[in-house]
Amino acid sequence: MTNARVRRWLTGWVIVACAVIAACVSSYGQSAEASAAKPAASAAIPSADQILDRYVQATGGRAAWQKLTSRHSSGTIEAPALNLSGTIDIFEKAPNRVLAVMVMMGASFRQGFDGTVAWSDDPQNGVRELSGPELAETRRDADFYHPLDLRQLYSKFMVRGVEKVGEREAYAVEATPPEGGEPENVYFDRGTGLLLRLVSHRHGPEGSEEIQQDFEDYREVDGIKLPFLVHQDSAGAALTIRVSEVHHNVPMDDSQFAKPAVQ
Repeated sequence: MTNARVRRWLTGWVIVACAVIAACVSSYGQSAEASAAKPAASAAIPSADQILDRYVQATGGRAAWQKLTSRHSSGTIEAPALNLSGTIDIFEKAPNRVLAVMVMMGASFRQGFDGTVAWSDDPQNGVRELSGPELAETRRDADFYHPLDLRQLYSKFMVRGVEKVGEREAYAVEATPPEGGEPENVYFDRGTGLLLRLVSHRHGPEGSEEIQQDFEDYREVDGIKLPFLVHQDSAGAALTIRVSEVHHNVPMDDSQFAKPAVQ
């Protein structure tokens, strides 16, 4: 793969990586023994509202979330098939500001949202303001209280049933964005309530692409649980994000989320 193709691939992936931590927070507030237990096979499939309510509790509950106003997550990002690796930092500030910075091949790839304007900055395309589906996706993903605001972020939810995600059984929920477009398929662990998988379409300079994200290695941080390992797959490539550190309520100036001036 040439450097130009690699840069185009990275440009598309930073769009997805920007939202990985913000949009996939989940846990279940109960004992480890209860969490490991599966519901009886004959148990009725819960409604979408019941699944979402459980998900809110799973994230730690509203009280825990209301104690948090910002988050800085840092880690590494790897694309084994391409023999590439780098670092990633994600800065989030309530209610809806986010900045993702990925450094790979000695180059920086950034995407941000300042509450109104969504933008990206990369060696291939320079500074670019996002619009249309890219803006809608970034705005939705930037919601700091994403688990609490799902009913506002999506217009309709439909429970498709129980499906396997690896060795786990999961409730498969179809979430339709308010602006239309392809629904997102969200999979919640039937036994623990944890988010296991998200399948969605993401838009970038090269068009739309289906992305599958799998979440593992949940750890408790300041009263909520976060996935410290995220696998992403698409037709183009696969990557792994390993979070090493998470810090909450870090002072962040609004200016760091603003669209950079064009040089």
